[in-house]
Amino acid sequence: MKLIRLAVIDADTCGGLLNGVQVDFRVGTFDADHFSPICLIGPNGAGKSQILQIIAEIFQAVFARFLPDEEQGTPNKQIQFELEYLIYNNKTPQRVRVYRRKEGRKAPEITIEKLVADQWTKVESILEIKSLLPSKVIGYTSGDNETLSIPFFVSRAGYARQVSTNALDKKKASLPIPDSRMLLIDYGTNLEVLIANLLLNPENVRKHLIKEPNLKSLRSFRCVVHLKLGSSVKNKVKLTEELNKYIQYLKSCSTCFTYDKKTLSYTFDFLVQDATYNAFTNYWKGGALELYSCFHKLAMLNDLVIPKQDRDAFIKGVEQRRFASRLPEPMERQKVFRFERVEFISQNSENPVDYVSLSDGEHQLTQLLGTLCMAAFPNVLFLLDEPESHFNPKWRVEFISKIINLPTSAKEDCDHEGKRSAQSVATQQDCLLTTHSPFVPSDMDSSNVLIFEKSNEAGEISVRRPRIQTYGSTFDTILEECFKISPPISNIPKLEIEKLLKSDSTEEIKKAINHLGDSVERMYLADRLRMLTAKEG
Repeated sequence: MKLIRLAVIDADTCGGLLNGVQVDFRVGTFDADHFSPICLIGPNGAGKSQILQIIAEIFQAVFARFLPDEEQGTPNKQIQFELEYLIYNNKTPQRVRVYRRKEGRKAPEITIEKLVADQWTKVESILEIKSLLPSKVIGYTSGDNETLSIPFFVSRAGYARQVSTNALDKKKASLPIPDSRMLLIDYGTNLEVLIANLLLNPENVRKHLIKEPNLKSLRSFRCVVHLKLGSSVKNKVKLTEELNKYIQYLKSCSTCFTYDKKTLSYTFDFLVQDATYNAFTNYWKGGALELYSCFHKLAMLNDLVIPKQDRDAFIKGVEQRRFASRLPEPMERQKVFRFERVEFISQNSENPVDYVSLSDGEHQLTQLLGTLCMAAFPNVLFLLDEPESHFNPKWRVEFISKIINLPTSAKEDCDHEGKRSAQSVATQQDCLLTTHSPFVPSDMDSSNVLIFEKSNEAGEISVRRPRIQTYGSTFDTILEECFKISPPISNIPKLEIEKLLKSDSTEEIKKAINHLGDSVERMYLADRLRMLTAKEG
């Protein structure tokens, strides 16, 4: 999948911020056989995150309209748009146009067209439409940015509502509920992503994911499923047949387990070894993403611990597309599903390393790369909102190469002689990412970089490509081009130097220079000092 163009006609969720904005993600001819992320960069409030939200809402509305079994959330019925993209249909790229435009007094309907012999042709068959849509739209946010999260929360609320309805109805309890094509990965899903990847990916992928924290492998972990809510005997979590099946699978895969009848609690302990990998592979044949989905569905039951009035208020807020804070996090001991005692083996010492000892950056890196690994199939669209925000400068510099060099995201697989053998499915995926960092665009060709700007007068959003070649440019050059920061030093020393450049006191300037670090501005100040000293001499 490759995004080509987005035109926002009317988007009520952004308060009209993006109305009339057009984004050309790719122009002219482009190489569709490369994995080439698109970087959205610019100051706060310029609409970058809102573009990710709009795209998520568009596909959510399309899924709800044509694939209602796969999208239970209430879609945004007001947004009007045009979106063009390339999709891989039986490995053949097909250009698709999706739009909803109001014409006259009629309520606008979503239309899907494909390009055939340079002519747009409306697609009527639901079966064909299904093949022309993304296999997954995966949102990722490292913090509490609800801009991107809201459409995914809507999808989650719709799914949870369906699970609750089916669990309470004996006739429906056995009915399968298809997974949504909308998937949000955030900080709260960290362990779900990591453990799923470390159990159901090939060994080379597992090692790659935990290489940076100097870890060798997953040593052990515990899962707890607590089905009693409060003190009343009647307050028991009702499960669908699917969720009951997952509990039985965990029981079969565990090294040992206990069941407490009083609290209706299962405790599953896993000492990870070859038999563990084989057992999980047997029960979750769909791989890491299927196992993650299992963990996440069980974890969604944690919302039941939160008072109903808070849950109802939250769901109402997200379905009305209001800015909504997250639900309060239940105490660990109250959760329906939780992980405990997650330990790894150190690469250096072979000693156990507790998960909680990892830094925020290490958590984020393993989760982000794990997300890309477990969705290693064609036509996935990744929407990553400031994915490198917790990384140190070195990791930020290496961020794009870390994605490109993933075992599942490599441009192509090579044989032992280095010759091309088969294209990776990652070339048939697309990725939009937002950033405030100059490190990211310095690793990307300027054709894949979009600068977002907002006028001070009218508050209008504009989108342009850099006037420079960003690939290989210095960070100072990119900061000046994207944020108009010149010189790239902090404001307090900048103002001090500006003041000193107007000073006639050699003593004052000499004293100041001694506590200033190296910069072009310090050189200007030194020139000023030499000039004044020459005059005095």
